Amino acid sequence: MNRSETIAGLKGRNGPAVLVIGGGINGISVFRELALQGVDVLLAEKGDYCSGASAALSRMVHGGLRYLENGEFKLVRESLLERDRLLKNAPHFVAPLPTTVPIFDVLSGITNSAFRFLGLTRRPGRRGAVVIKAGLAVYDMLTASRRLMPKHIFRSRAETLKTWPAINSDIRNSATYYDAWVSRPERLGVEMLNDALAANPAARALNHAQVSGDADGVVLTDTLTGETVRLHPKLIVNATGGWIDLTNAGLGASMPKMMGGTKGSHLIVANSELHDALSGHMIYYENEDGRICILFPYLGNVLVGSTDIRVDDPDQVRCETDERDYILQSLAFVFPHIRIAPEEIVFQFAGVRPLPASDDSFTGRIPRDHFCEAVPGNGALPEMLCMIGGKWTTFRSFGALAADMALQRLGMKRVSNTEDMAIGGGRDFPADAERWIAKKAALSGLAMPRMRELFERYGTDAATVAGGLGDDEMLSGCSYSVGELRQLIAREHVEKLDDLLLRRTTIGVTGKLTSDLIAEAIDILAAAKGWDAARRARERDDFLALLESRHGLDATKLSARSERSAECASALKSA
Repeated sequence: MNRSETIAGLKGRNGPAVLVIGGGINGISVFRELALQGVDVLLAEKGDYCSGASAALSRMVHGGLRYLENGEFKLVRESLLERDRLLKNAPHFVAPLPTTVPIFDVLSGITNSAFRFLGLTRRPGRRGAVVIKAGLAVYDMLTASRRLMPKHIFRSRAETLKTWPAINSDIRNSATYYDAWVSRPERLGVEMLNDALAANPAARALNHAQVSGDADGVVLTDTLTGETVRLHPKLIVNATGGWIDLTNAGLGASMPKMMGGTKGSHLIVANSELHDALSGHMIYYENEDGRICILFPYLGNVLVGSTDIRVDDPDQVRCETDERDYILQSLAFVFPHIRIAPEEIVFQFAGVRPLPASDDSFTGRIPRDHFCEAVPGNGALPEMLCMIGGKWTTFRSFGALAADMALQRLGMKRVSNTEDMAIGGGRDFPADAERWIAKKAALSGLAMPRMRELFERYGTDAATVAGGLGDDEMLSGCSYSVGELRQLIAREHVEKLDDLLLRRTTIGVTGKLTSDLIAEAIDILAAAKGWDAARRARERDDFLALLESRHGLDATKLSARSERSAECASALKSA
């Protein structure tokens, strides 16, 4: 069902039974849970799927080691369980990540950590070997019954410097434990969405669709065309995260403040010295002010972050200059002899953590757990469930919680569970990936390296993608092809250029965007959508404005990248 058919099908209906507002990872999760139970459910997202906080995470899939200090044992246990489920259900995107903690003291932090655990202080502070050892022992204990990854190990100063010679030489010890990382979080969300739509013909979803309220109830507006549709849901699930209060106000629901989000900014750095210095590990370290920071290899570059700053308007978040300076200063603390040039910051992003409202002066103490707040109907609006809090790792369990509350209100019983349900290209995942790749490469006629790329991007769905490529042509300066983009546009709800280049692909986040590539992508998208010259120009201008305001990329940088790409291509051709 295409977009126009979906909107036409909503007109004149009494439903849907459930309207889910918000197409981030939590909204998609509850939508999938309800669709799998056969519920007549509609998902509406005002932007693109996974374009808000769900596109701006640290790419970690983890239990939350530091949450132990806050006494959030239930959350850590649940997060570790969901992490392990994702390793099994989405092995094409989620993989183990060795994580090393540099330690500069032995006894520091014991008193402060105890006080934080008891709620007697909000003050951040450095943690020494004793505190870190205790936390890692608990971490191991919580996964003892289903151990998928090695237990933690401690290293001496000499052993640490042998493995990471570029690390701050003031180090006393290091500890390594295992968590996980997600390579393509936005793609995982879209795959879940498509799985849900395929499972239930009554389930519908729209991106670029704004939901508001008036005296007569709920109105959905297609922001691409301006067309409106009146909806009559029996129940609303507000899954808009940091936007929950704004969504409630837009619906006309008079509610006290529920959210108190904080901003986290990250940089993508293309520095080979830094990349190699990590030795394949994530470095999970404390800055000199006690703030937890991370850096790890990410799709050929290095991801560095993050900040933790209160925000009032989630629509205006961006990585500011002082945040970028703070992140680079923190990096200089742990790897003091590695210098990052401005042009090596190839992408930057910021998102809002959907935390519950709190007056705590120290943001690190705000609980990271999740719950649903039920809001009674008021005549014009039906009852509403507001999904408060949460972290990316626990999206499945949070979605299941909200879905169970919705099913109870609908008088329906659960008929399907998702604990062990593979997602998208994680289905039928091969134990021997290279053998699978070789077999599919032979069937499709693609070279092994090309098939391997597709497998990394789409998992077992790569076989379908490869079968539809035919006589394909590669795009300028990146490893994506014209045929790939055409398939993504046709199958994955692509409506705008940023949908395609920032979320369905990793072209943007890996620093491969150039002015030439943008022009090629516009041609492909315009042909698929039937855009005229005015719409093409508007789309280009909107995208360039977004890149400059949110991601630190202006037209000059993009043009310079095109020139360098052309020079490299010419040199390779000559060679």
